[in-house]
Amino acid sequence: MASALETLCGQTYGAKQYHMLGIYLQRSWIILLATSIIVLPLFFFTSPLLCLLGQDPEISHVAVLISIWFIPAVFSNVFNFTFQMYLQSQSKNMVISYFSFLSVTLHIILSWVLVIKLQMGITGAMISMIIAMWIPVIGQFAYVLGGGCPDTWKGFRWSAFTDLLLVIKLSLSSGAMICLELQYNSILVLLTGYLANAEVALDALSIFLNIAFWEIMISLGFLAAAGVRVANELGAGNAKAAKFSVVVVSATSTFIGSVIFLLFICFDRKLAYLFTISDAVANAVIDLTPLLAITLLLNSVQPVLSGAAIGAGWQSLVAYVNVACYYLVGVPLGVILGYLIGYEVKGIWMGMIFGTLIQTLVLLFITWRIDWHKEVAIAKARVNKWLLPGSAKTCHQTECI
Repeated sequence: MASALETLCGQTYGAKQYHMLGIYLQRSWIILLATSIIVLPLFFFTSPLLCLLGQDPEISHVAVLISIWFIPAVFSNVFNFTFQMYLQSQSKNMVISYFSFLSVTLHIILSWVLVIKLQMGITGAMISMIIAMWIPVIGQFAYVLGGGCPDTWKGFRWSAFTDLLLVIKLSLSSGAMICLELQYNSILVLLTGYLANAEVALDALSIFLNIAFWEIMISLGFLAAAGVRVANELGAGNAKAAKFSVVVVSATSTFIGSVIFLLFICFDRKLAYLFTISDAVANAVIDLTPLLAITLLLNSVQPVLSGAAIGAGWQSLVAYVNVACYYLVGVPLGVILGYLIGYEVKGIWMGMIFGTLIQTLVLLFITWRIDWHKEVAIAKARVNKWLLPGSAKTCHQTECI
């Protein structure tokens, strides 16, 4: 839902309505905090829900332990993601990078101390994660409130509690778009949990998902770049520059994805034993590596197109595309290949990959055929609609909380 700020802040910043960015940031905090509170019961009832879905009781028990530890992380994400969108729209990326580097460094040290030295297991790993996730939040709060964004942050405003409906609508469509993509991977894990040899399959799958998420972090950087550049250029009225941004970012990300694809094809066996000493798990990893390589290649293209969609405000359209490609094509095909034909985890993943491929091709077609001059006109209409009634270039001191 925080990705709504990529559209809101990006296009508004491009239109030079700087004072609105801080207000959108605060409105997003209100909406995301309320949403996080609403979904809290899911974290407490993870175990019975998974057992009700027929998952292994041991796996479900560990899942609920991790879920409860994840609650502080959820609330850190409310601020972390919104700050990222807010700062990225102003091209203040180095600030995010500095705090992220500090977070990762401390995360590695704390994980080593708590998990390896103190033998705290999952509890130690989760404590390390929570501390690491709150460090960027505290740092970004200090930076923004301390005067790092003088043009866009004018203090806490009562107007943040007004006109929430517009932000809620865009946040919901953004949330639907992103969640439909992220939960696609969760369904892969869920379906794998029903297999006869679920433990080995899930071990291999967890290795692949970690690798995929590492690689997709690169693509998410390009997603952010595409979203910010498209939103800024559309807000500024530059149709050609918006289109050119999509082409450049897509070509760069695809090239990097192609190199990673070749590396994983060539070093599949060495890759497996980096993560495990179990021959059974290693063999499963080696068997599935070609599918991972294809997934990584698709992940280098698809996020960039999603970023362009976010920058242009097409979240609702992409959400419909995701439903059709992922859940009407990918998941049913995965079930057929995995269970009915008997390919098991390989079949499930093949179905999911096909759904991603269809989604990528559809987004490519939409992006290629779109009228960018028309998108500029739509962006200008959006910015005018988002502005506070009677707002000026500066905010009045009487509005401060």
